[in-house]
Amino acid sequence: SPSSTYIKLWADMQKDLDTMLQREREEFLQPQEDREKVWKMLATAYVQYLEIFRRLEASHAHLIHQQKRAAVRQVLDGVMGRLLEIKREMVALESSECHCMDSILLELQRVPEDIEIPIPEYFVKENLRALQEREQYLQEILLNAGLLEEEPVRAMTLEEAINVIQVAERARQGRARAAFMRRIYLEEKRQSGKQQKKMRINPDAAATCIQKVWRGYRQRRATEKLREEEMVFLGMSSTEMINGTGSLPPEVEARSVLQKANVLQGEVQERENYSFRQELREAEGSHIKETLQDEIIQCFIECRHITGRFPDYPPEKTGGSKAIFIEKHPEQVAEELAGKKEAVKKEKSKKEEAKGQKAGKKAVDEGWKMSPSNFLSILEEGSSQYQVFWENRDNKADFLQDHDPELIKGGEREEVEEEIRVQQVDEVMQEQLLKVKQAVDGEIGPRGKKPGKGDKVRASWEMMSLACRTIDSLFQELAEEGLLIQVKNVNLSDYIGYYDCLSNTLREKGAQPVPSIPEVRQLVSLYGILPLGSQTVHENAPLVKSLLLAGPAGVGKKMLVHAICTEAGANLFKLTSSSIAGKYPGRDALMMMLHMILKVGKELQPSVVWIGDTERMFARGAAKGEDEVNFKRLAKLLPQFLRAVKPQDRVLLLGTTRRPFDANLGPFCKVYQKIILIPKPDYLTRFALWKHYILQGGGTLTKLVNLNCLAQVSDGFTQGHVVEVVHTVLTELRLLQMARKPLRTAEFVTALARHDPVYIEEEEAF
Repeated sequence: SPSSTYIKLWADMQKDLDTMLQREREEFLQPQEDREKVWKMLATAYVQYLEIFRRLEASHAHLIHQQKRAAVRQVLDGVMGRLLEIKREMVALESSECHCMDSILLELQRVPEDIEIPIPEYFVKENLRALQEREQYLQEILLNAGLLEEEPVRAMTLEEAINVIQVAERARQGRARAAFMRRIYLEEKRQSGKQQKKMRINPDAAATCIQKVWRGYRQRRATEKLREEEMVFLGMSSTEMINGTGSLPPEVEARSVLQKANVLQGEVQERENYSFRQELREAEGSHIKETLQDEIIQCFIECRHITGRFPDYPPEKTGGSKAIFIEKHPEQVAEELAGKKEAVKKEKSKKEEAKGQKAGKKAVDEGWKMSPSNFLSILEEGSSQYQVFWENRDNKADFLQDHDPELIKGGEREEVEEEIRVQQVDEVMQEQLLKVKQAVDGEIGPRGKKPGKGDKVRASWEMMSLACRTIDSLFQELAEEGLLIQVKNVNLSDYIGYYDCLSNTLREKGAQPVPSIPEVRQLVSLYGILPLGSQTVHENAPLVKSLLLAGPAGVGKKMLVHAICTEAGANLFKLTSSSIAGKYPGRDALMMMLHMILKVGKELQPSVVWIGDTERMFARGAAKGEDEVNFKRLAKLLPQFLRAVKPQDRVLLLGTTRRPFDANLGPFCKVYQKIILIPKPDYLTRFALWKHYILQGGGTLTKLVNLNCLAQVSDGFTQGHVVEVVHTVLTELRLLQMARKPLRTAEFVTALARHDPVYIEEEEAF
């Protein structure tokens, strides 16, 4: 079955992942002095992790069992994060975002397409209903505000009109024939009824008819029962297997059966949310409460034995008694107290050592060493869970891919413990501790703490007057002001382009070539889509808060912005000089606007804040008008905005620029952590673009259209030029004439000649 195929794929992938983890323990933890060897190690691990990532994503997308999907999801997020960590090391090693991977691909017997970054389907599928409702709500707001552009009505072609008329006429004839046949049937039934009334029915014939019906019914029941027993014997689907829950009420059982039927048909992957919290409270609640109380008492006694007094009970702000179990064991308290006394001496010695290290760093080269990872522990935990729960599991017996109650209980047991600790244990233990401290140590209450500077209430940029407003009202205001826009449904794979084989020749000569389009897709996926789509990746991976797409007009920067939002299911906030003109004048109003965007973006994350023509914000000269002055004010507030974005906030500042060389590069480059240069298309890409857009526009390719010639002539032109030329040539009238007057190369060349290419001076400026 398809499910067993992907379970086997998961098992094979897990073996490869264990091999990779073992290799990392052996190689990456040792300092290396040979930079070429280090780069080869990193590039090989990068390609192998990508292969594991691709197979994991396929398994996660096609598995039906929800608990297996959760186990795969944990490892999938870990692999994505590890990829980003390895990419960081490769960039630091080569001081370049793009790398020559030809030798590694040849050694591993891979093709360039194997290093494309796959986009997990769960980014959008798991939140599909919420995204659809949000999109519909945004569309209603824009429609009521008169900001929604109506879709142009496209005229039908002659073939489409004939097809519509044929469908309607055939349907009319079918309805007329059905009505005619129904009249004939009713007439025949009426005539047969009259004849039966005239004829007297024989009692023996009536009894025979009744016996015939009853015997047929009884035999069918017996046959169904025999078939059911045979299906149970073979271990296939049966009503007993479906209704095996037993303890569920009939309504829940019926709903569960329907859901499982839909899952087996591949229509949905959602399941009934089974919960055993109440059962755990009744069966294990008292035992959990006693265990927690005993552990807290034991901890307090050991602390008093070491420190000479009972400690204060942890306040609710720090998590209550949860802090006791998170912190170190009481045996280590004495060492911590001794360490505090020696802290002053250590600080003095560190200052002296730092002075000596500054002088010795240049002379001593310890070699390269891999930075600490936040995802290896996640991968190791996922590997151990697979070995314990899933490796030796008999999947043949799990025909319905049903849930495992013990796994659900294991996950919910921690929640029940937390609930009991907060609601029952903390209050009781706090009262007991106060009584014991009063009786033994003579203390009336917890020791007071003098308020320090850090405890004072400070005016934060995030805490503004908008705190009392709802998210819906802020969402509506941003949409009505044109700052929250609809995302065009564009996938990253729609950004067509192929690898530039000549770039490696330039790298060998020591030059830094322009990234190819596939490399742009990879960088956009790594720095934009993956962190926005996964909360785990965004919190633990190297954090990229801002990204800049730079390139000539028409290379597809706006398309990439919409592709990032489409693939990650993100909201899109658009900030340009025209979109904020006359709406939020002054510094305070701009701060309020950014706070609104940040508040809505955090609440409805993931979100992308797109700044178009961002070089105008950092222009060197003086601003001309009031709108330009206001737009330049925004540049000084962006660093403050980025500081307010925390690792748990999936918000990305995304800028696009056509003329980055016009900006003041100092503050410009400080705002954007990563800068991706978008190239104009090469020959192979131009060939594919002409073919794709001509066919998409309804054109027909014949020998009279020389795509090689078009690809050669359009050298220096961008993707936007190709799209505009095709739309100019393929008008409705021209499409109607195509049957008797085929397309010719000269038509496209003539239209292309009206546009200006990207000249060599502009390329050198980039």
